[in-house]
Amino acid sequence: MEQWFTIEKIDDETFAISEYGHWEKMHSYLIVGNEKALLIDTGLGIGNIKKEVEKLTNFPIIVLTTHFHWDHIGDHKRFDEIYINELEKDWCLEKFPVPEKIVKNNLEPKNFSKKPPEEFDLEKYKIFKSDKVKYIKDDQIINIGNREIRAMHTPGHSPGHMCFFEEERGYLFTGDLIYSGTLYAFYPTTDPIKFKNSVEKISKIKGIKKILPAHNELKINIDIIDEILKAFEKIESENKLEQGNGIFQFSNFKIHI
Repeated sequence: MEQWFTIEKIDDETFAISEYGHWEKMHSYLIVGNEKALLIDTGLGIGNIKKEVEKLTNFPIIVLTTHFHWDHIGDHKRFDEIYINELEKDWCLEKFPVPEKIVKNNLEPKNFSKKPPEEFDLEKYKIFKSDKVKYIKDDQIINIGNREIRAMHTPGHSPGHMCFFEEERGYLFTGDLIYSGTLYAFYPTTDPIKFKNSVEKISKIKGIKKILPAHNELKINIDIIDEILKAFEKIESENKLEQGNGIFQFSNFKIHI
């Protein structure tokens, strides 16, 4: 049977855990230290990501959440230590911004290019809720022994969106802020001005060697950060950086405002 997850090695202690069988083409990331391991996002909740993680490390797992959207928190239920941005704590408790019915529509068979795992039961699917999560702040350092990851608050796609940067290796985990495809800033909970400011913020980071996005193509050039910033600046210069102005097409991506 075809495997649901695709494991791609970034280096000997860093792995992309990808779900190419769904149109979201979601990537979660495992960062293994010598004391603990970090899992950035838990994906769609279609397959058991914890089983995949346990094939790669025996260390305790800390889950870091780029943002509290359904496609990034699908398997949070399987983990004990979870961090989110406090600005999205209400979403984690009861006020998730998208009705569960709409989320389930995204998990219908028509959205799959692979057969989902046999244990996946859409009828039993529930959006993760918990009052036991921990909160992560801008510029906070997460130390897992021999590796340090810096959290960066990058709102725009969502109020509490976070990117994560490992300075020593030059890895920037960009969530839904930077990837090839359509960048979304048109939902009620998004903010195109904050989105642009967040792109500008990460464009100033020194030493980025690799971008590790949450969706679509895994291998993208770091120049895309400057390209996206220039795109936002162009839209702003045309006085169109406000919701309702539609989709703007650029060479490697689109921006939906």
